[in-house]
This record gives sequence, C-alpha cells and structure tokens, in this order.
Amino acid sequence: MAAGRVLGVIPARLGAERLPGKPLRQLAGKPLVAWVAANARHSGALDEVVVATDADAVAAAVSAAGFRAVLTSQHESGTARVAEVAAREEFRGYEIVVNVQGDEPFLPAEAIRGAVREVERGADVGTAAVPLEAAAAGSTSVVKVVLGEDSRALYFSRSVIPHRRDAGAPARYWQHLGVYAFRPAALARWMALPPTEPEQAEQLEQLRPLGHGMSIGVARLDGPALPGIDTEEDLQRAEAYLKARGEPGSA
Repeated sequence: MAAGRVLGVIPARLGAERLPGKPLRQLAGKPLVAWVAANARHSGALDEVVVATDADAVAAAVSAAGFRAVLTSQHESGTARVAEVAAREEFRGYEIVVNVQGDEPFLPAEAIRGAVREVERGADVGTAAVPLEAAAAGSTSVVKVVLGEDSRALYFSRSVIPHRRDAGAPARYWQHLGVYAFRPAALARWMALPPTEPEQAEQLEQLRPLGHGMSIGVARLDGPALPGIDTEEDLQRAEAYLKARGEPGSA
C-alpha cells in the first residue's frame, strides 16, 4: 500500500516522430527525462515520482539519474501508460495520480499543484494553462484551451482559439501545459472511452474525456511558461536557456 497521497507518473517513450529518442536526448549534459523527473520531484506536490516506459534504455537512464523507472507494455498514449502504472497493486493506495508529460522539463510547480487542486475541487481531470501572446497563438505546436467562466475547459485545439472575427474584438489566449491529474476511478473511466473525431483530427488525447462529458478543470497561472521539448529547435532553445542560467554541462 502506498504511503503517500499523490503519485506522479512521467510517461516516456522513444518513438516520438518529430524528435526521435526524445527521453534520452541530452540537455545540459543529462537526458531530457532526468530533467523532467527532477523538476517534478522539486515541485513538492508529489509524494512519489516514477517514470513509466517500455524501453530498457530509458529505464536504465532513469535509474542512473537516481529515479525510479517502471517498465510497461507499449501504449498509443501517455495517459494509457500512466493508467497501467496506476492500476498496479503497489500504487493503488494513492488518492490522486498526476501525469507529468515527459517533454516538460520546465513545468512550473504551480501547474502541478493547480492540477491537483482542480481534482480536489471536483473536476474529473485537472490541468493547467498560462497566458499566451497573440503572436504565438498561431503555432500548431502550441496547444490552446478555451475556458468557461468556471475555469472548466470548453475545447482544446492546435488552431487559434478563440477566433477573433473583428480586429478590435477582445480575445485572451491560454496555452495548455502538459500535466493531468485525476483520481484513479476517473483515469480508468477515461481509458474505457472510445476515441472521438475531434481527438483524432487534432491529435489531442484530452479531447476524448471532454467529448464524452468528463469535466476538465484548468488552473490558470499568472505568467508565461517555458515551452516543452517537441522539436530540435525546442531542444536548442532549452539548451540556451540552461546555459544562460549557468547549469553545469550547458556551456
């Protein structure tokens, strides 16, 4: 039986199309997955952090960096990988499970804490978003979310949402961050749902529970967040950021 209350699971696979071998790519002298795990641990919001992977090489790198790796079956989505871990007997004592996406080495601690709070307040799924400048909203690699007045998600998209029909119309853009929190029963419900057309069109897995009526509470952070690592350019920007911060190995 787990002693803690909140379990953090980082899904990590080698098969990313835009950045092959992503978890093991070096960032300031360490594998990307090690940065993600360290950042999640330092958030203070998680009682235990594990990396879920189907690759022995990733598991070995995680263990060498001082973190726990859990070998899983192959899965089509990170959430399915997290669900496999959460369903194992050794992890069934946790009240809340948090999926910290494996390409988010700079995810703000408040995003993790906020996602957990949304679940505690009654949402089926908790996540987080930060303000997004209009100039960056057009990028399809940046996922946007439109929020209701109660901070529940109305829709996620790679397109610019909301669409500003008139040039002078007010519009606020929110960038979705790579974190999901859920109670085990809600996670199991998500996994039992069939895919939806918007999910398949956008290639955004969170549109599945949303399309089937599950609520997604979104914690709104005040300031911008550094982007995740999805491309070679993202990796180079992250390296430059760590070099400017004086991280060892980033010179």
